[in-house]
Amino acid sequence: MPSLVKFSHDRNIASVRLNRPERHNALVPGLLDDLRNCLELARGVAPDALVLSAEGRSFSTGGDIGGFMEHTENPDELLAYSDRIVGALHEVIIDLLEFPAPILAAVNGPVTGGSLGLILAADLVAMSEIAFLQPYYGVVGFGPDGGWTALLPERVGTAKALELQYLNSRLSARDALRLGLANAVVPEGGIEDQIDAWTASIADMNANTLKATRANVWDRARIAAVRERLDQEKRRFLERVTAPDTLEGMKRFTGRP
Repeated sequence: MPSLVKFSHDRNIASVRLNRPERHNALVPGLLDDLRNCLELARGVAPDALVLSAEGRSFSTGGDIGGFMEHTENPDELLAYSDRIVGALHEVIIDLLEFPAPILAAVNGPVTGGSLGLILAADLVAMSEIAFLQPYYGVVGFGPDGGWTALLPERVGTAKALELQYLNSRLSARDALRLGLANAVVPEGGIEDQIDAWTASIADMNANTLKATRANVWDRARIAAVRERLDQEKRRFLERVTAPDTLEGMKRFTGRP
């Protein structure tokens, strides 16, 4: 079975690429395990920067609801699966926040659900003009995870973070740029050029200064506070996932009987 995440290293830039394009890089435990392993490999080569990207036309559409649906007949199994996948996603987010070098995200397409956390943990975000961000929690019935309440309010303000989730708003790439969730919007197919430009600029800087800057921003106290809020997200996700209205929401969303 091919790896669900690819790792490469070139010219002191580490690259981690989601590789489940046939399912829009939707999150499953195997992908998150591979992602954590690749992040450990990336840390081991001590790069000047890390590039996070994805195969296909979507960056990642959050947790694969099909994976949850496989366990809906047994509440204990559904809880165990949910605990594993949400816990793994949150550990990935912490891994990214603790990463010692700048993180660049190449967002080639839609980002929905908990996959937003991968973007919120990055430092420079380039979005294709076809990309968008959207929660979908209120549509399905899940509790928000992946930093929608743990990280997003600090970035866009409490009122805007609540509005986006209450109304299931779709943020275009331009909207994301305006709110400070993206640093550049590029034409479809032009995202690699933007990433190359950023890595070239980083190569001209003192790498240790950039690493010190990131370490100052994401110090132990700040990461501990994020972890506490992510743990709260997971607790409420687990409270919601076996509720009858959530089970109905999953069926309705996937079109399954």
